Amino acid sequence: MLISLASDHAGFDMKQQIKEYLTQQGHTVIDRGPSSDARVDYPDFAQVVAHDVAHNQAQRGILVCGTGIGMAICANKVPGIRAANVINPQFAVLCREHNDANIITLSGRFVDVDTNRQIVDAFLNTEFAGGRHSARVEKMMALDAHADASPAHDTQQGQ
Repeated sequence: MLISLASDHAGFDMKQQIKEYLTQQGHTVIDRGPSSDARVDYPDFAQVVAHDVAHNQAQRGILVCGTGIGMAICANKVPGIRAANVINPQFAVLCREHNDANIITLSGRFVDVDTNRQIVDAFLNTEFAGGRHSARVEKMMALDAHADASPAHDTQQGQ
């Protein structure tokens, strides 16, 4: 699989370990930086990976910062992106099965490398379940096109 990968300074060491792991697993990695652990601004790197995924330059994206939270917020600003901040393998499975997530964000400071490897495996090896989740993902993606519109108030339960 072709994967776009980036971090900020807080996630740099974890990014390097994840990159090595992905390569060992046979994946092709586009390393979008940074090239050292010198202080950088995570939005600069999140947007590059998000654009890679949104424009089909990569099949999936992985972003790493201190918590993963900032990277997820930034990536989700790019139309077409469904980024999830994931802290355990179960969340990785669910974000793929239910939300068709195309980017995950990882914590370089609060989640150990072995757990992050398990998260990556779950993210890359889990397919979107479709079915009842398809309509929800379609509604989610429609928000990109209607970002300035007022929310619909037709919120019938059970749909």
